[in-house]
Amino acid sequence: MHISTTFSFYLGRQFLFWFAAVFFVLLALIFVFDVLELLRRMSSRPQSGIGLAIEMGLLRASEMARRIVPFAVLFGALLGFWRLNRNHEFVVARAAGVSAWQFLMPAIVAAILIGAFKMAVFSPFAATLFLRYEQMEARYLEGRASLLAVSPTGLWLRQAGADGRAIVHAKRLAAQTMEFSEVTIYRFSATDRFTGRIDAPRARLEDGYWLLRDAQVTSAEGVPRNVETYRFATNLTPNTIHDSFARPETMSFWSLPAFINQLEDAGFSGLRHRLFWHAQLADPLLLFAMVLIAATFSLRPARRGRTGVVLVAGIATGFLVYVVSDIVFALGLSARIPVVLAAWTPATVTTLLGLAMLFHLEDG
Repeated sequence: MHISTTFSFYLGRQFLFWFAAVFFVLLALIFVFDVLELLRRMSSRPQSGIGLAIEMGLLRASEMARRIVPFAVLFGALLGFWRLNRNHEFVVARAAGVSAWQFLMPAIVAAILIGAFKMAVFSPFAATLFLRYEQMEARYLEGRASLLAVSPTGLWLRQAGADGRAIVHAKRLAAQTMEFSEVTIYRFSATDRFTGRIDAPRARLEDGYWLLRDAQVTSAEGVPRNVETYRFATNLTPNTIHDSFARPETMSFWSLPAFINQLEDAGFSGLRHRLFWHAQLADPLLLFAMVLIAATFSLRPARRGRTGVVLVAGIATGFLVYVVSDIVFALGLSARIPVVLAAWTPATVTTLLGLAMLFHLEDG
């Protein structure tokens, strides 16, 4: 029997209603705790206040919204299906010849569309807001500024010291040895007056200084002099350089591939960003799997005293998927397994598990 369009829209509305309800409740709770944590961190900074904490909490909420979507789909589907099952609507549909697959199809389609919307539309919006949050966090809470930028022309580093400021440009970096190639250092005084530049084919970042070989040192008046070995003081370290990369969460899904290429062309590893990009590609499949997991626990015939146990088992399974995903992602970040495998394994395995359990429920 074919399921009617009216019934399909009804089932889809039920799923979307419970998904939205769970999503906004979780987001509101996270927002409140984030604001409280920000206020705690701002307690030692009198220039900050509750207005700034709320603004930063709202900006960070965009990234939290992206993260909780799988949980909202799982919990929303569990509650929606459980309500339909409790009211015996599923039993009536089965008696009318509607299979579990037809019953689930509206929710499955809605979940896949949510995943596609999250990946293609919401991700760029959330990345913009989260980038603004990180800039405000660095300025108001940590007192630091971004030190590094990667562009098609190479790397740009900024440093400050007792002798003034400097901007370092390099074409490439050998990350293992921290040796930069085709380096130019633009020097400025503490009042931002240009004081000269240094050019060298190679420069190595040592402990507390840049070691430049075959350098050409040019004064502000444009008078050059050649130096075989030149040391230029710096407060940069390999750790501060690596920590200054734009996090993948602050970048649009559409701009990540180009940034990854620029990063790898400059000599850095794009592993973290590539893993994040593939994980976003896998989002629709993961949300599809969450609907299947919810169905296997909430569409079983309701028995007195077992409803709560079944729902808790479904929630526990969702958190288990989350923990396993984190472990697999960590293996991907450490390059122990390929990036594609690390990003797609949680969604694929969860989908296969959900399909197997549902086949057993429906046809077993």
